Amino acid sequence: MTRVVLFDIDGTLVLTGGAGVRAMSRAFEELFAVPDPFRGIPMPGRTDVSILCDAAAAHGVAHHALAPFRDVYLGHLATEIEKPGPQKGIMPGVRPLLDLLAGRADVYLALLTGNYEDAARVKLEYFDLWRYFQCGAFGDAAPDRNSLLPKALAEIRQRGGLDVGPADAVVIGDTPLDVACAAAGGARSIAVATGGYDTNALRAAAADVVFEDLSDVDAVLAAIIT
Repeated sequence: MTRVVLFDIDGTLVLTGGAGVRAMSRAFEELFAVPDPFRGIPMPGRTDVSILCDAAAAHGVAHHALAPFRDVYLGHLATEIEKPGPQKGIMPGVRPLLDLLAGRADVYLALLTGNYEDAARVKLEYFDLWRYFQCGAFGDAAPDRNSLLPKALAEIRQRGGLDVGPADAVVIGDTPLDVACAAAGGARSIAVATGGYDTNALRAAAADVVFEDLSDVDAVLAAIIT
């Protein structure tokens, strides 16, 4: 049996030291002259599209005016990702785990993230992690994160990968929204407390398995293939 393993990015694979938030804020201010536009808007676990829509609603920006935002944001992200920031880096155990999973014939690696696809690539290429993933589902056209799991599985099928159902998929993420996304789609969830939520919060969200981090690669592998 082959498992599809779908990784979240921010807080799960890497922390960018705030590059994404800075780039989004700079883009919004550049386009709409609103300083600190995302203050008070929840971000962890959400799609870029839903975050942007909330900011637009909060500051009276019409939806049709948002069209340039993505490209302006990506331009700033390419600059911001190079800057130092708090806790910036690859999360513990991530590279050894990806090396292990990439070498197994019974595992298919893909992404499930609220990032725009090009933003996901910028972030992961910076840390030399993009090469591990064959495809995924991204936040470009998904205000609702719960719609991403079927999109990911459909993309895998379309690329000639695997024709598997959600019961053979495992979502690995760091927020209750990652757990909810897996549950809504019928997949299992592995939650990791390397983002903004501790193990108690992730257990309360009903994650199937919870780890402090991904450094015990054998235990994570066992949780994936169970």
